[in-house]
Amino acid sequence: MCTGKCSRFVAVALYPLAVISIICNIVLFFPDGDVTYAKDGHITEEVKYMGGLIGGGVMVLLPALYIHLTGKQGCCGNRCGMFLSIAFAAVGVAGGLYSLIVAALGLQNGPLCKTVLIWTTPFKELTGDNNYLKNDKLWSLCTEPKNIVQFNLGLFGTLLATSCLQVILCAIQMINGLFGCLCGTCNKEVL
Repeated sequence: MCTGKCSRFVAVALYPLAVISIICNIVLFFPDGDVTYAKDGHITEEVKYMGGLIGGGVMVLLPALYIHLTGKQGCCGNRCGMFLSIAFAAVGVAGGLYSLIVAALGLQNGPLCKTVLIWTTPFKELTGDNNYLKNDKLWSLCTEPKNIVQFNLGLFGTLLATSCLQVILCAIQMINGLFGCLCGTCNKEVL
């Protein structure tokens, strides 16, 4: 596969991943589909870091647009364009890593929820067999919002998976960009 085609493949694969990251992060602001938790400040701390919106979203979407252009004949589909795609892909790697770290922390610390009378992160200090990820009986500690543990697990897990794929694809593009810079893009001009 030539470097231009590889760039198009990477970019097309990054588009839905960036959109999924943005949607997951936005949905995390509304546990139980209710805006009152966000208005009252009762959302998980890692959601406020906006790893999916900024890291896995914008910081991956902008490089994907440029990387897509390097796969086409024209101003960006040359050796210089491929060289710049290395820098853009590095931004994508940084964004994907930021999203990955925030999602991992969100999974490790668990959700902010109401336990009896106070809002707290009840699973933050639990380790070993008492970890809420291993023991679903602990999930009943959270009384409000309803099903918040499953909500956070699903969305932070999705962010974790998409950010891993983003990092891998952007790293592939960095290598592809290096080959394209050294060897050319092999884009043929059609007459």
